[in-house]
Amino acid sequence: MSKTKRLSSGSNRSGFTLVELLVALIVSSVVLTAVATLAYALSSANDSTNDTSRKQAQVRYTTLRISELVRHCKLICFAGPDDFALWRADDNDDGQINIGELVHVEKGAGGEHLQLCEFTVPGSDPVVNLSDIRAFSTNWWSAYNVDENCTVIIPQCSNVQFSFDVLPPQTRFASISFDLVENNISRQYQINAFVRGWAGNLLNEAGDALVSDDDQ
Repeated sequence: MSKTKRLSSGSNRSGFTLVELLVALIVSSVVLTAVATLAYALSSANDSTNDTSRKQAQVRYTTLRISELVRHCKLICFAGPDDFALWRADDNDDGQINIGELVHVEKGAGGEHLQLCEFTVPGSDPVVNLSDIRAFSTNWWSAYNVDENCTVIIPQCSNVQFSFDVLPPQTRFASISFDLVENNISRQYQINAFVRGWAGNLLNEAGDALVSDDDQ
């Protein structure tokens, strides 16, 4: 009699059946899939936010930098399809353009970036004739024994365009437009600036060179 009871007790022992284990595995898989999907969505959203924030910061910096350059420059000396050169300031007050006082705003032949190119002069800063200033890509500046220093300010843009009210050196207004992809959406930006420090008094009557002093 006792042996029969022990066998009956063993057969009623609780445990997971195969069906219950399969159901548990399915539920766990669904939960883990949902968690993984949520984690991926959050990571993608964070990456998109970081990319947009970084590009917006680049646009703000570029707008401020170029606006200040154009606003305070003495002259826009040259304008071509891929770049324009401006006489940013008369640092030594000699009324002439020194090569160390020039800045090129360049978009590159493919229009895929926007950069500023300046010149580092190891010795004395030579005077440059207004008529000698050409496109940066022609390496016209190499004859002056200077080093170029280019800083990319918008690295991933497209369709960069320059426009002016009139051709240099009479230019008083400059505009730069470019497209930027943010979160898979292409947006167009535009930077406009007036030349407030225009040194038209230093131009000769023909407007193609500087006079030796502004009393001529």
